[in-house]
Amino acid sequence: MMGRGTGPDSIFSSGDSLAEGTGQLPFWHSLDLEARLAWALRPEIPDIYRAGLLTEQWVQTRCYFARRQDLRPAEVAVLARDPDYVIRLCIAKRPDLLEQQLEAFCQDRDPNVRYAVARNPLLGNAQRAVLCDDTDGVVRQAARRGPRSPQTRVRPGQAELYR
Repeated sequence: MMGRGTGPDSIFSSGDSLAEGTGQLPFWHSLDLEARLAWALRPEIPDIYRAGLLTEQWVQTRCYFARRQDLRPAEVAVLARDPDYVIRLCIAKRPDLLEQQLEAFCQDRDPNVRYAVARNPLLGNAQRAVLCDDTDGVVRQAARRGPRSPQTRVRPGQAELYR
């Protein structure tokens, strides 16, 4: 059950995102899951909430945040090292990765992450060749298919996300 002033209706109502009567945003940890999900998808996120989303306990919320097109390079770097493979998978698809990040994803312990990076257009020939010889058949198949342009989606009132 949502607490008063913490659900998505209170966040989006009249464009006011301030805690009732305080003129300040509610503490991140006081927000319930539904409100955190709403913030992860909102087109504009205050810096203090962006920091909260990087260390969010709920993987679903971190996943929505990780799929945002407007992630900053430092946020991409943090999420690229996330312990949850789902978050690393979301980041591995991005068209703005650094060479070191691509290399790390090519060597990721999880085949789902290697599969995601195998289709990344930034992947070099040497990296693709390594993935073509991967121990996982699905990763090999994806690497042989070659690059796939990132797909995006945007819903009204939400940030643009990579699929």
